[in-house]
Amino acid sequence: MTEPVLIKRSFLIALMVILQTIRGPLVASAALYGFASIWHISFGASAQAVIETLIFLVLLRPPLALSSQLTWRPGMIAGTVVLRWLLLMLVLSIIGYSTRTTRSYPWLALTTWYFGTPVLLIASALGVSQIMRRVILSAVSSRKVIFAGYNRASLNIARTLASNTALRLQVEGFFDDRAADRLRVEPDARLIGKLADLASYAREQAIDVIYIALPIRHVQRVLDLLDDLRDTTTSIYYIPDIFVFDLIQARSSELNGYPVVAMCETPFYGYRGLTKRMIDIGVSVCVLVFASPLLLLIGVGVKLTSPGPALFRQRRYGLDGQEIIVYKFRTMTVTEDGPVVRQASATDARITRFGRILRRYSLDELPQFVNVLQGRMSVVGPRPHAVAHNEQYRKLIKGYMVRHKVLPGITGLAQISGARGETAKLEEMEARVKHDLDYLRHWSPMLDLKIVLLTARKIFSDTKAY
Repeated sequence: MTEPVLIKRSFLIALMVILQTIRGPLVASAALYGFASIWHISFGASAQAVIETLIFLVLLRPPLALSSQLTWRPGMIAGTVVLRWLLLMLVLSIIGYSTRTTRSYPWLALTTWYFGTPVLLIASALGVSQIMRRVILSAVSSRKVIFAGYNRASLNIARTLASNTALRLQVEGFFDDRAADRLRVEPDARLIGKLADLASYAREQAIDVIYIALPIRHVQRVLDLLDDLRDTTTSIYYIPDIFVFDLIQARSSELNGYPVVAMCETPFYGYRGLTKRMIDIGVSVCVLVFASPLLLLIGVGVKLTSPGPALFRQRRYGLDGQEIIVYKFRTMTVTEDGPVVRQASATDARITRFGRILRRYSLDELPQFVNVLQGRMSVVGPRPHAVAHNEQYRKLIKGYMVRHKVLPGITGLAQISGARGETAKLEEMEARVKHDLDYLRHWSPMLDLKIVLLTARKIFSDTKAY
């Protein structure tokens, strides 16, 4: 439900997800060897391999959505741990009985491990859950939520969000075309306005999440609402289940017993977000370390060949449309970052002689690996545009701001597809945005790898690099 937001906001949270994932196998394995040491039991190599493999197969699993973990009560967590442990013990018992290996070990020792380990697993699960709550409460700022449609489902979900502070979701209110007296609005609910007012309210109040709870018979109204929201970076979810729209990273889950469908959300949720961030950190560290002599030489070259700073800093839009500062080696005689920024062209007189070489082989982009380490950018993603260009094109291209549902990238699907360089015509920017949205729809680690490899090849053959 809110997994993408929680994961992408803090690297510490991502580490907590890793801990939550490997916690069970590590605790069970430590307990196994601990009890074996107490009872002076020595496992054979084959028996040890079988037990360890089963422990990891059963207990090492993708964790629940982070939001679900935070809303689960201690009894539910304990029940899940016990069920998985019973499944593991059943499989081990069947193997032990069929191979007659259980006779080799003291019955009391096995019983101690059978009944002692679940206690340790439950204690560790509850402990990690509490730590995770504290980390999230300190690392994630509250996000504003509104509902399109007031009914029993939307009211119950709003109450669930309000009662679980660890989710960091602040319910602002509801939008509905029916009058308050007809809706019989509950005292703990706030009716803000009509559905026609929702999109403008979302933009003006910087709303982060919208739940659409309109009946399926109002398909056209939902489509109109989605159309109005294309100029925002709001995360959009639909209640109940429906798949008749042009969706970005559509997937279903449930919240408080109600089905919820992500209609417009980042692809980087759960393990996806963790995988993406780990790859970004690994690649950027390697590039910055091994290319450090080259970075130094380029910086000196920029300073010696033209007056001005070696690095060019420019405001651009990053994740969720928030302004970030992007670093590049300066390649021009100007450092434009105002309300009007002229795009570079093939015969641009502002480009220095040394800068033209840097731009030809994309060497001016190398400092952006620092942006990746900062968490402002990713190695692969939609290219960030100057703020002035964003404000221009968001008014002209429907869905333009949706590309900001992910971190901007040093390279992207648009760049390897030929949509690079100056966008003198609106159609050229529309083509770039189309590729960016396709990237959001079809992201996978393999797609990122393909883009990186094709980018490396295009560095030496791209005629649009100037």
